[in-house]
Amino acid sequence: QVQLVESGGGLVQAGGSLRVSCEASGAGNMFRLARMDWHRQTPGKERELGARIGSGGRTNYEDSVKGRFTISRDNAKTTVYLQMNNLTAEDTGVYYCHLDLERIMGPGYEYWGHGTQVTVSS
Repeated sequence: QVQLVESGGGLVQAGGSLRVSCEASGAGNMFRLARMDWHRQTPGKERELGARIGSGGRTNYEDSVKGRFTISRDNAKTTVYLQMNNLTAEDTGVYYCHLDLERIMGPGYEYWGHGTQVTVSS
């Protein structure tokens, strides 16, 4: 069973930086085949995709985080990272890690972490 555990959230001042991590325990060699996402839910809004990295390393970003956030992965550590720079109060929210293997394994092979809180003080 795959479990995603996020860490690294916290309180930071506007303009500061934070890195959140997500370790996928139980994924083993399948991790390198998975598409990994960071989603976030900010106050008053629905959960939205923030950043994505494919199995080949290709990345995509939501417009509001382009140029400020960087997603990366370490397949040997079965871990995905989100480096967040120049944070603003609008980045405050809960950040969720998502592992997607549905394209490889079929429907139902996706997993979510419990989320980590990021709070940016203005």
